[in-house]
Amino acid sequence: MPTDPAYRAADPDDFPAMIEPGRYARRSSDFEEIIARTEEHFWNPEDADYVDFATPFTTDEETIVPAWFVLESNTAVWDRLDEGQRIRLTNESARWSLSNILHGEQGALSLSASLCDIFLDPGAQEYAANQAREEARHVHAFTKYVYARFGGAVLPVGDTVGRLLGELVATPVVYRKIIGMQMLVEGVAMGAFTTLYKIAQDPLLRRVCQLVMTDEAFHHKFGKIWAHATIPQLEGAERDAVEDWALECFNTLLFNLVNPEQKRLIYPQFGLDWQWVRDAVLEARTDAHRRALMQRSSNVFRTLIKTLLKAGIVTERTRAAYAVWVDLDELAAEGDRMVGDEVAEEGIRSLKAINAGKRKVVRRLGA
Repeated sequence: MPTDPAYRAADPDDFPAMIEPGRYARRSSDFEEIIARTEEHFWNPEDADYVDFATPFTTDEETIVPAWFVLESNTAVWDRLDEGQRIRLTNESARWSLSNILHGEQGALSLSASLCDIFLDPGAQEYAANQAREEARHVHAFTKYVYARFGGAVLPVGDTVGRLLGELVATPVVYRKIIGMQMLVEGVAMGAFTTLYKIAQDPLLRRVCQLVMTDEAFHHKFGKIWAHATIPQLEGAERDAVEDWALECFNTLLFNLVNPEQKRLIYPQFGLDWQWVRDAVLEARTDAHRRALMQRSSNVFRTLIKTLLKAGIVTERTRAAYAVWVDLDELAAEGDRMVGDEVAEEGIRSLKAINAGKRKVVRRLGA
């Protein structure tokens, strides 16, 4: 497959390729701005100046997200629960979602580290190393959040997320790593974090999501840089392979990401059978309902489609598969800004102020 020089890769076992003398001078300038701006969005989960994990919240009485946000609400499931059970199921559903976000951040960390092993371009390699550092920060932050709100009880990864992350980390195919993680999974993340930032009733979760988004916005840009450099060079079977694989991943996420089977381990404590819950949800949440949800700008699947469309990965071959869900012409007219960009920019401004203050303290202590 034709590859822009910035994305040339070696076999992960081919370390001699990394110490070939001429490689060090073959550095692309494509990533220099992203690398240079890394310090703009530095934050530390252990420092309460950035985020205070001691912020109180009573999960026995309050829900982390609104009840209407939970898949099972406004279905027959809700009729079987009393008010206390509804609060518990809402928070258990949030715990399941946040546990899978944590697993996703670990997948992004492992994938970024795997890119460090194969990228031949020193600039691309340095970017991947920076991303690995930032993903480790996200793993740290969401682990602290789960401990703060749920006593550290992280739930196992969902089947769909687990399989996809395993495939992306293990594959030696660079385009699958970049499309799968930098575009699709990061696209899901930006949509999910934007939604949580807007609707979460726990101020701690809102702050964690905003801080993570200050990093994720740059990770998403890396995927866009790759797409603009690579997709126009592809022809015939190569382009079709990229496009078909992206659609396959999208459909996997769309139909499996949050369905009741994925969450089956949380239902027994409420006396609910997951298959009955699935049928109740399917009866209430039809394809028409799913299409209506995709009209919201922060909907994760709408964000995914826009990401693929703007990257040139949606053509006439696959256009109809996405047009079932959203108006592609409307998406194309929206411009290049992605959902969550404004939240991330606001977060970066707050980080600049915090970090400037810390640098002043360091200078005074040094004097």
